[in-house]
Amino acid sequence: MPITSELELTTAKSTFTNSGVRGQNEEGLLNNSMKITIAVFVILPLVAVIAAVPLAIFLGGFFTWVDVGLILLFWVITAGGITLGYHRYFTHGAFKAPRAVKIGLAIAGSMAIQGSLDQWVADHRKHHQFSDEVGDPHSPWRYGTSKRAVAKGLYYAHVGWLFDEAQTPIEQYAPDIAADEDLRRISRFFPGILAASILLPALLGGLITWSWLGALAGLFWGGLIRIALVHHVTWSINSICHVFGTRPFKSRDLSSNVSWLAILSFGESWHNLHHADPTLARHGVLKGQMDMSARVIRMMESMKLVTDVRWPKPQRIASKLKDPAMRRRVRGYIAPSTSI
Repeated sequence: MPITSELELTTAKSTFTNSGVRGQNEEGLLNNSMKITIAVFVILPLVAVIAAVPLAIFLGGFFTWVDVGLILLFWVITAGGITLGYHRYFTHGAFKAPRAVKIGLAIAGSMAIQGSLDQWVADHRKHHQFSDEVGDPHSPWRYGTSKRAVAKGLYYAHVGWLFDEAQTPIEQYAPDIAADEDLRRISRFFPGILAASILLPALLGGLITWSWLGALAGLFWGGLIRIALVHHVTWSINSICHVFGTRPFKSRDLSSNVSWLAILSFGESWHNLHHADPTLARHGVLKGQMDMSARVIRMMESMKLVTDVRWPKPQRIASKLKDPAMRRRVRGYIAPSTSI
């Protein structure tokens, strides 16, 4: 059945609340000041993207190789913080990490400006519990299956859900994050990390070029443009990867694989497999599927920076395919021998 806003609000209002959490009122609902803050960080980077080409063309020296480097540097740090940290580690426990790595991943993910760690993890765990059903925080199917309903749902799943008053209760969905002193402090210090994420590119741009123009360009390209890129790639997993693409694996929802998003998302867009087996460290399990996050995890494992990595088991992956003929495409799969 279509997921209505009334049903969603009723589902979210349980005995658990986020009373006292940043940006939420006594009932654990998003307050108006936080809605305004979210709007600023949704709209401002998008306006920067619209202004990027005219500024680069008509304002000499405003877009240089330094700015390209700043975009790439902070994109890798923040997008990696989301994929490796917020998602595969903190939400799903795809590997274990020592304290220094844990803190580093938490800070890097916070710098993506997609919300505090505790709230992000709670939202995503709830998404998996109710994926594309009543209770899913951001299903594109909440309004129905007609073209108009899906179009409205795509917008909601992409960005509209961020403004929902009913917030996922952290005490219910992320008690492990709330109980960890380091992670609790990082979540509370999210506004400071947000500011650093914007100002650090400006500082580096100014120091490298030794000019105020370089600082302003760093703020614009390494800050706002990079934020827009990381935001919309992540949000596309919520929206695009639940409507378009392929679904080779058995799952109880409409999650899908979208190949053209794989590089930008560091492998997160192999979303159908992720929903079929959520705790795996690798999402791109078929031959030819690029998953940069998995490669980084493999490198970190070889350097003893992470342990107990949950790598895919080929036979298990093969059993989840809808079409048995595709089993030969599973990395490491060996067909059972047949005796004559």
